[in-house]
Amino acid sequence: MSTSLYALSYDANDPAGLARFWAGVLRFEPAEGNELVPKDNTGFRLRFLPSDVAKDRPNQIHFDLTSQTPEQQQETVARALELGGRHIDIGQKPEEGHVVLADPEGNEFCVIGAGNNFLKDTAFIGALSSDGSQAVGYFWSKALDWPLVWDQDEETAIQAPSGGPKITWGGPPVNPKPPKNRLHLDLVADGDVDAEVERLVALGATRLESGQEGAAAIPLADPDGNEFCILITRPA
Repeated sequence: MSTSLYALSYDANDPAGLARFWAGVLRFEPAEGNELVPKDNTGFRLRFLPSDVAKDRPNQIHFDLTSQTPEQQQETVARALELGGRHIDIGQKPEEGHVVLADPEGNEFCVIGAGNNFLKDTAFIGALSSDGSQAVGYFWSKALDWPLVWDQDEETAIQAPSGGPKITWGGPPVNPKPPKNRLHLDLVADGDVDAEVERLVALGATRLESGQEGAAAIPLADPDGNEFCILITRPA
C-alpha cells in the first residue's frame, strides 16, 4: 500500500485571485474549480480553498523556485511583482543569492539564484521547503515511499524516484504550530483508503476529528502536528 501526492492546498481569502497569481508565476494551467496543474501534467496540483482567516505568521511550507541563469531569476522576480507579489524581509543576506517574495495574500516563497547544487536535479519548483523535525522527514519518506536524498544535522529531504521537487525539513528549532496551517498536502491512496489511513497512523500520523474539506477527505496530522488529507475519491 502507498499514497501519492496529489496537491498542495492553500487556504485563500480570494481563491480565484490567488490561483491567477500562481498560474502566472509557475505557468500552470487552470483546471476544475480553483485548481492548477503543471503543463506537462507531472508533479502535483495546486488547490486554493476558501478561508476567511487572515494570515498572521510565516507559513510552515514555502516554495523554492529555481533559476538556470541570473537572467531567469530576474525574470521570475519581475513576473511575480507584476502579478501582485512583493518583496519581504525575513532576515536574508545579499550573499545568500536568493530573493524572498510574498504572493498577494502574504504567502512566502523564494526565487533561488542560478548554480544551486542542492536543487540542480529538480524542476522549476525546486522544493517545498518546510519547517519540521527530522522525525517528520522520516515519516513522509515512508508515507510517500520517496527516498531520503538528504539526512544531515537533523535536516532531511525527500524526492520522488521520478524526480521533480524535493520536500525539505530544516530541523530544530521548529516554530510553534499555528491553530491550522495555511498550506497542507492532499494525498490519494493507491488502494483501499481505510487501509492506507491505518498504515499512516501506524507510521505516526494522528486522525483529526474534522477537516476543511469535509466528507471529501479524511483529515490527519503528521508527527509534528501538521495537517494533511487523504482524498476519499481518487481524482481522474
